[in-house]
Amino acid sequence: MGLNDIRERIGKAEAKAGRDPGSVTLIAVSKVQPLARVEAVLEQGHRCFGENKVQEAAGKWPGFRERFDGIDLHLIGPLQTNKARQALGLFQAIHSVDRPKLAKTLARLAQEEGQCPDLFIQVNTGEEPQKAGVLPADADAFVAECQGMDLPVRGLMCIPPLDEEPSLHFALLAKIAVRNGLDGLSMGMSSDFESAIALGATHVRVGSAIFGERAAPEG
Repeated sequence: MGLNDIRERIGKAEAKAGRDPGSVTLIAVSKVQPLARVEAVLEQGHRCFGENKVQEAAGKWPGFRERFDGIDLHLIGPLQTNKARQALGLFQAIHSVDRPKLAKTLARLAQEEGQCPDLFIQVNTGEEPQKAGVLPADADAFVAECQGMDLPVRGLMCIPPLDEEPSLHFALLAKIAVRNGLDGLSMGMSSDFESAIALGATHVRVGSAIFGERAAPEG
């Protein structure tokens, strides 16, 4: 496994689905990875990365940005409202907009800053009580609410339940996106990104298959 292998598999999945080459963005999930591993992937020319926490990203990426041009950083983990301003300055996309309070905070900050990252609304397709995201039944109203605040809603994101067939959740997310006129679908991870691409994913989030297993935090 490694970056080139994943790129090749994405290309084959695009072709199999009758999609244009390069229509799927690979987000290399670099959370909790040693800096040397991240640097090795940067050295191979990859520029799109995903982080789970604002604080970790703030400690890691400014240094890399001084040395590598064109880094495209995506927040794929939950965002606390008190970290929203910092997130606006760090990320080019946020995949975890999941509640009205956060949307209102982002809208206010976007007005103040004069810019806003691309936003993906997280949908809890499995309706799991422990997981973030709007329920599928509430997704249309929340999309409309965000668009009504002039937020740049690029698409939708989901994380299927571990014990269910992921393609059912990918199909549901795609259906909600079409209904709302959205073309961005952030779905699919190391174990299931090919089926996500078959069902329309525009962004896949792959970590361990590129970097190896995540390092355990120290302490």
